[in-house]
Amino acid sequence: MGFQATVGALSYGFADLRELMAKASPARSGDSLAGLAAASAQERVAACRALAEVPLRLFLHQLVIPYETDQISRLIIDSHDADAFAPVAHLSVGALRDWLLSDAATPAALSALAPGLTPEMVAATAKLMRNQDLILVASRCRLLTRFRSTLGLPGHLAVRLQPNHPTDSPAGIVASMLDGLMYGAGDAVIGINPAGDSVAATTRLLQLLDELIQRHQIPTQSCVLTHVSNTLQAIEQGAPVDLVFQSIAGSEAANRSFGIDLALLDEAHAAALSLRRGHENVMYFETGQGSALSANAHHGVDQQTLEARAYAVARRYQPLLVNSVVGFIGPEYLFDGKQIIRAGLEDHFCGKLLGLPMGCDICYTNHAEADQDDMDNLLVLLASAGLTFMMGVPGADDVMLNYQSTSFHDALFVRKLLGLKRAPEFEAWLQRMGITDASGALLPAGGQPLLADALTAKISGL
Repeated sequence: MGFQATVGALSYGFADLRELMAKASPARSGDSLAGLAAASAQERVAACRALAEVPLRLFLHQLVIPYETDQISRLIIDSHDADAFAPVAHLSVGALRDWLLSDAATPAALSALAPGLTPEMVAATAKLMRNQDLILVASRCRLLTRFRSTLGLPGHLAVRLQPNHPTDSPAGIVASMLDGLMYGAGDAVIGINPAGDSVAATTRLLQLLDELIQRHQIPTQSCVLTHVSNTLQAIEQGAPVDLVFQSIAGSEAANRSFGIDLALLDEAHAAALSLRRGHENVMYFETGQGSALSANAHHGVDQQTLEARAYAVARRYQPLLVNSVVGFIGPEYLFDGKQIIRAGLEDHFCGKLLGLPMGCDICYTNHAEADQDDMDNLLVLLASAGLTFMMGVPGADDVMLNYQSTSFHDALFVRKLLGLKRAPEFEAWLQRMGITDASGALLPAGGQPLLADALTAKISGL
């Protein structure tokens, strides 16, 4: 089935839905690298015009990756909720965009609709939207998740405290934790990207984090962002696992390159639930535009659509946290600050519309045409759009992963600017510890002896 549209005196044809979606995407380096991007602005406009007329029902019958050859396609179709889809089943992509921007798209209506939308539907809609459209619709989406803290409440923004260390030094990790906690960060998770990837190293870090969380009764959760198979082995050996982490992608082949499939994720999810350490939200997923292309597993599908398909994997497991690591893969996929900002808004919009607790690692690599001002801009835009959580990295410079993210100070800035609160359980803990006052503002460091003295003594003993 082909598609056609005219711009001025020129007519353009698109062989199938996959080509149409790719040509309608805003310009980005990854799609150009893959040979999928529109050849001109006029062709992109023509593709958007044709895409706006596509009936939403077509996405249930014309798949960008065949049902027979890809388990993510099968997951998308087999888990589709026809009853939830019914209110918009008669619409086209353009009409869905218009409805989403109308007053009828209330938080309750969007929540009810989420199981009826497929990733391709929301990806297509995003391609027709300006940045402000992506922000407005995402701001209306509501989803609460819980472990020891409650995330996703309106008017709240959580922070992942990221105390990475290039040698996994316990003293270095605890020092970064102390830094972050004293700045009021850590209500989403205390999550470490380990330098070593052995089960023994993973277990040591899990035990360190669990000891500190339990001793100081911190209402947060820990996670060591190792491969899911390592976490499974750690669970079998009795390690104190709160959240199971895994990077995921939007095609079966890309996930295979990560060493995972749905069966392995099912096993890990069941194992985490069996520990009964928190509520039912026990998974943490990270994604990123370009991951399937970098694995040569994109099947000719544009990177934004593949990113949205990864969210179908995530929502199968009702995760506590999901985030796009938006600029981490590099300028080969998102060239500059403009492309990173656009991708971050797309990812957040698509994830929220599909019913996920979306955060974002607002970041870039040092060889990208981007800087911290671009990240400031994206932070404010995403926080205005209802971002569930952001990253808190000491000085915004991750010394283990060697990329630039957001800092504890950035979280303070955006909270003050937009009046955003921390998770309520965490906010109450900060007040008990003398770190913040009743309004959530930081107290002078000299008035915060309880935690600082305890963790300083811990660092000295490591």
